[in-house]
Amino acid sequence: MFLTRLGSLNGLEQTQPSGFWARRLGRGLPSADTVGRVMALVAPEGVRAVHHHLYSRLKRMKALGAPSHGLRVALLDGHESHASFRRCCPGCLKRTVHTQQGDRTQYYHRHVALSLVADDFYLMLDAEPQRPGEDEVAAALRLLDRVLEASPRAFDVVLADGLYAQSKVFNHVLSQGKDAMAVLKDDRRDLVEDALSRMEGMPPTVWREEDGRVACWDLEGFTSWPQVHQPVRVIRTRETRSVKRQLDGKREGVESRWMWVTTLSQKRVSSRAAVRMGHSRWTIENQGFNEMANRWHADPIYKHEPTAILVFWLLAMLCLNVFLAFYRRNLKPALRQSVSMFHVARQVASELYVRISRGRVLVPP
Repeated sequence: MFLTRLGSLNGLEQTQPSGFWARRLGRGLPSADTVGRVMALVAPEGVRAVHHHLYSRLKRMKALGAPSHGLRVALLDGHESHASFRRCCPGCLKRTVHTQQGDRTQYYHRHVALSLVADDFYLMLDAEPQRPGEDEVAAALRLLDRVLEASPRAFDVVLADGLYAQSKVFNHVLSQGKDAMAVLKDDRRDLVEDALSRMEGMPPTVWREEDGRVACWDLEGFTSWPQVHQPVRVIRTRETRSVKRQLDGKREGVESRWMWVTTLSQKRVSSRAAVRMGHSRWTIENQGFNEMANRWHADPIYKHEPTAILVFWLLAMLCLNVFLAFYRRNLKPALRQSVSMFHVARQVASELYVRISRGRVLVPP
């Protein structure tokens, strides 16, 4: 269902007459209700083991090359799959929503995912549900520990958004022998004010990008965040990029400002590489969550039960990884330039609708 992007258990059930299932399963396809019921009984550890096997194969075959700066990055981020005022289960999180009709209790599910960023490849490695009564960071640390236990050398740096700029996250990452990097916001007011005061009057390092210009201030040795067990480094940028407006086709300069805090030293990674690393955080949002939600239909609740929701999400991640491995590492570059990913996905889906007889495809007259 995920690999062919059907988006519905009922849509999958409608493919029962296809000869594909008899060849692959040796029997007919179960009903939609049966698939949902079985997913609630599947152990998530088994699906995670398949993820680890796929990662090990890709790494062994040199398909996960490190980026130009030489450091493998693990991205952590949370994703809310759905929300409802009516349906709930034991694994649902709760929040109060203020509406015109009064306060209402809303139920929702959130997962924290860990993604690996390689040179030209990204891999959604694992996911962990946020449990009732805990925050996203607690689920992320539990996920991080499990991944490190299974693949201790999978990455060198943990990268996340401003929510993870917390001392317990940085200290936990450091205790595992890894480095941490997160977006720095006003929540760390002492560190932000210290960094801005030290950078005031300091000439920036400037370089050109393909679509703009970057001015960067980079200082290390900050001790104004004493809860972290070592001094940290703060990187601040002012970036001007050329954007083409759709309305009139004119190009316009757009300025953005960023700040990151990290335990990486300047000797280990340069300012330019650190900025590139910081911006790679969008990979898990744009190419991970958005791709899974919009193209792979991972967000719908196929069976409202905590284990089933997690297993369906892990299966969607697995299908995304397998498809990307096939598209980027199996297809020749000339073929990838001539057809899109969506076209290849449709060809995969067409296998469900083709009737096979004696090894030949029957076509209408």
